Amino acid sequence: MIDDDVRNGVVAALRAHDRSYVVLCDANPHVATIARSIARRAGGALAVIPVRLGEGRKRLKSVEGVLESLAAAGAERSTIVVGVGGGVAADLFGFCAATYMRGVAYLHVATSLVAMADAAIGGKTGVDLRAGKNLVGVFRDPIGVFAHVRALRTLPFRCLREGLAEIVKAAIIEGGDFFTSIEILAPHPFVQWPWPEVVAAAVNVKSAIVADDREEAGMRELLNLGHTFAHAFERASDYRITHGAGVALGLRAAGLLALRLHVFSREEHLRVLALLALLQMPLRTGLNPEAVLRAMGSDKKRRGGHLRFVLPRAIGDVEYGVDAPRSAVLSVLRRMQQVPASPG
Repeated sequence: MIDDDVRNGVVAALRAHDRSYVVLCDANPHVATIARSIARRAGGALAVIPVRLGEGRKRLKSVEGVLESLAAAGAERSTIVVGVGGGVAADLFGFCAATYMRGVAYLHVATSLVAMADAAIGGKTGVDLRAGKNLVGVFRDPIGVFAHVRALRTLPFRCLREGLAEIVKAAIIEGGDFFTSIEILAPHPFVQWPWPEVVAAAVNVKSAIVADDREEAGMRELLNLGHTFAHAFERASDYRITHGAGVALGLRAAGLLALRLHVFSREEHLRVLALLALLQMPLRTGLNPEAVLRAMGSDKKRRGGHLRFVLPRAIGDVEYGVDAPRSAVLSVLRRMQQVPASPG
């Protein structure tokens, strides 16, 4: 469900299931207020449990704390876990629900753009290890995802940017009217954007791909466009580069690599760069290229010890499973230290 205010929809879903439930939420005051409002309207919550979140807390230690809280609240095999929050909440709370008592039902209320457009869709859950991002997790579909679009009004730009990068990624994959619509919207203030329609378009792209490849055996890898670079940028910066910023940087890097492999046109690469620039996305890093390349060594998308990339062939035509020479990747990482100039 995607709507300005989904709280009544969440309440109706909980009452329809007629089971006990626990609400886990990001401790952010805006998010905690939404969570308590849902529990108050639905009535009968075993507990509302705020959890301090952030990429640095998406770890097994946090999982243990949440699981202990579920047990202390009296959650049973039939209990529904309701998660309220953004992308980290979707990953962490979804993983906790998937492992508590070998798996209980999970329902997510998305309050950030990255959760609405990407993280809460598709049934991926997971947490990070020191060795890399999302190396521990399971595939577990939620019983429902509710995009509470009104929450976007409380987000600062840096948080909106996290989701905007994923929306641009989806628009590159889909191409056509979707990409053009984001280009048209980009110069306008975010308050004027038709967010339910934008979120729905991104969800449709991801849902269609996931429906054909739920456990990432093939084409679901398309959704990792820019992410091999992004995760390495995040890790090499000790997560000072956030995921959304990393994805924006990764989209430029993927375009540069596609250019070097002669599979992408300069004109379309510049079109993507222009859109990222209009959306005030970062386009260069101050990171050491060798350090970034080492960070890529832990990427979970490796096969047989080799990195594989998802690269654009055109806007609306993206290829997965692309091998690239180390020299080409290193050249791209060196270029990423520079401000873009034609051709990117």
